[in-house]
Amino acid sequence: MGIRFDSVTVAYDGNVVLDALDLTVEPGEVMALLGPSGSGKTTALRAVAGFVRPVAGRVLLGGRDVTDLPPYRRGIGMVVQSYALFPHLRVDQNVAFGLRARKVPKGEIRQRVAEAMEMTGMAGHARRHPRELSGGQQQRVAIARALAIRPDVMLLDEPLSALDAQLRSGMLAELARLHRELPDLSMLYVTHDQVEALTLADRIAVMDKARLQACGTPRQLYRAPANEFTASFVGNANLLPVTVGPAGVGFAATELKVDTGEAAAGARATLCVRPHLVGLGEGPNRLTGTVTEIQWRGATHRLYVEVDGHSVMADVRELKDPPAHGATVSLHFAAEDAVLLPAGVSHG
Repeated sequence: MGIRFDSVTVAYDGNVVLDALDLTVEPGEVMALLGPSGSGKTTALRAVAGFVRPVAGRVLLGGRDVTDLPPYRRGIGMVVQSYALFPHLRVDQNVAFGLRARKVPKGEIRQRVAEAMEMTGMAGHARRHPRELSGGQQQRVAIARALAIRPDVMLLDEPLSALDAQLRSGMLAELARLHRELPDLSMLYVTHDQVEALTLADRIAVMDKARLQACGTPRQLYRAPANEFTASFVGNANLLPVTVGPAGVGFAATELKVDTGEAAAGARATLCVRPHLVGLGEGPNRLTGTVTEIQWRGATHRLYVEVDGHSVMADVRELKDPPAHGATVSLHFAAEDAVLLPAGVSHG
């Protein structure tokens, strides 16, 4: 079952928190809503769940308008960051809660609970209480509870934000596995973590200031972002203010050979180059600057180099003899590794 936002607008006391969202989640797709706090992503999810009512537009599930339906009639599974488990109930009772509320026969409840707990790796913890479980186990119970009702749509609101990095990585792998085992289940996944979105989602909808900024596959948004915000929020990016010339662009006093597409000569634009595509030493599109910071990251070093008043990042293989702070170095990048974007209001 797919999800469709048809010009959905949500406002509180006249303050628009979701502005005319048009977005479609295809059946069986994992769509991540990615953005900073206050971008409108959680409001969009709550509109699908039925917890907020749009002031304009429609929410459709499987082509059916559910805008006016209460949450319990939408058949949606939901997982939130706080787990929302009942502390006085055992694990199996928590997983069964939604089924009991729907008055499912007892025999079928036992079967569905066992199935959901097996799927989430919690089959051996049925008689425990939430306080006896780790954070990762509690989140698995919350996911099992959502799956037990056999929803066509699963909503996940920052489900991993309360977990540490190692648990988060493990749970991401589990969610990916669940998606493979349940290919017809549509997931709408809210997060501010780009790694989660890039790892799990089939497509990512990038949100900012109550509006949809861009939507595409992780590869599309990373390699060819539509604007500065998307470039900076989906991965790290060097964003350099440039002026379009007849055969490339001008950055400060340097001419860079890149594809300018249909941009008019003399126009201001922003050049986006990912740090891992910037090399150290001589090469095409050479930039010379001063090292301001070096970060060792295990397999790589990240260099911050000031070039004409702008900080340029370069992620290079671990250096046996990294340059000293204040040293003058040359950086370079290939023409095909740069993307020209519309000029923004500010540059990093």
